[in-house]
Amino acid sequence: MTCLKPEGVQPAATGAGGLDFNRFEAMEPRAPAMTPARFRNGKPVKDANVTPQGAYFPKYNILTPHMRSPDYVQMSTAAAITLGLVPGQMHRCSCTRCLNLLLTYPEGCRANCAYCGLARHREAERDYADRNFIRVDWPAVPMEEVVDIVARDVAHKPGGSPFHRMCISMITHPNSDEDTVTVLKKWTDRIDPSAIPISILSNPTTMMREDVARLHDMGSDIFTVALDAATPAIFDRTRGKGVQSPHSWKKYWEVLLDARDIFGPQKFGAHIIVGMGETEHDVLNLVQQLVDLGGHSHMFCFFPEKGSLMDHLPATPRDQWRRVQLGRYLIDYCGARVEQMKFDEHGRVVDFGIPKSELDATIDSGIAFRTSGCPGKFAEDISACDRPYGDSPPSNIASYPFALEDVDIRKVRSQLGMNRPGESYVPGEEFDTIDDD
Repeated sequence: MTCLKPEGVQPAATGAGGLDFNRFEAMEPRAPAMTPARFRNGKPVKDANVTPQGAYFPKYNILTPHMRSPDYVQMSTAAAITLGLVPGQMHRCSCTRCLNLLLTYPEGCRANCAYCGLARHREAERDYADRNFIRVDWPAVPMEEVVDIVARDVAHKPGGSPFHRMCISMITHPNSDEDTVTVLKKWTDRIDPSAIPISILSNPTTMMREDVARLHDMGSDIFTVALDAATPAIFDRTRGKGVQSPHSWKKYWEVLLDARDIFGPQKFGAHIIVGMGETEHDVLNLVQQLVDLGGHSHMFCFFPEKGSLMDHLPATPRDQWRRVQLGRYLIDYCGARVEQMKFDEHGRVVDFGIPKSELDATIDSGIAFRTSGCPGKFAEDISACDRPYGDSPPSNIASYPFALEDVDIRKVRSQLGMNRPGESYVPGEEFDTIDDD
């Protein structure tokens, strides 16, 4: 069953050179510039020594308070809306079902990942607490306030907390391991993990096997490793020596295998960003490897984050992204195998290796095209971590944070080049007007 565009049909979005995929040669990050000493390690913030006053909401180019974990954590704008800390709403969805708590320090993350808005190379441009990450601001909130709100909801709100899961996201910092333990204890002292399960998004660079075991013993039930890059070469170019960053493919895999041993089947996984120069075969082969180990893959669509070393590069074409989303879902949840699929000379999927009726049913369910991540309370294949619009604007949705309707399925089919006979999608018919910021 082919899924490439029929001749004459234009791609839904184009990569470099007008192709429907992003080639390795075209996705080279800029080299990081040297940061002047007066801006390194959060020096302006430390010199100001401002006492934090409750929650902090990013104001670009205004000196931020001197905040650090474990007393403070950052959270996405969607999580802050869900907690009632800021007003707002999300296009076609009720904010988020996952409370992602990001460790924070005035020194910031000491890694330099090319696609990330939190990267070290931004020190001279923007204080750490003001940097954007997966397209949005991340307010900093006292951990005690976060726990107070959630514990109150669990105990007294009809239906309990709106969150299906909490995730502690580590960053590369000398205090990250111990502070993760402290944040986790602050949470579990007042909120039972059976009410809101806990995930760890790890920082393998600073971790040992005993760190993984400790987090498991304290009540976290899923452990993930953000490989992000699908191949060692892309990992090194975007997260390692290629951008003066400390991460290594070998170390990340060591900790991932530790998590497999300690957390067990279906309780560990890896993040993969699609569209940074890998082939579709590269990605789906990695997905198969993770499944064979007993784990899962969580997929992200590459988006050129403002301020990152890759902000000049094209976002993942929707054609490529939809093929990979579909292939990943079939491998992760439907028993398909990459060896059954067929790929062209560019590594693009041209046959998913299953009967057309099964393929159509999977597409029409829409779940394959929703945000992938740790599961929530609905089903194992529906993620709690819905990250609304974290990898695309609402006008060109990559990962759907809500259940797809008929118009969305028709749009996805159009992007795949797999429209049903007599069926079509009219661009923009799923909305009238939206705020695309």
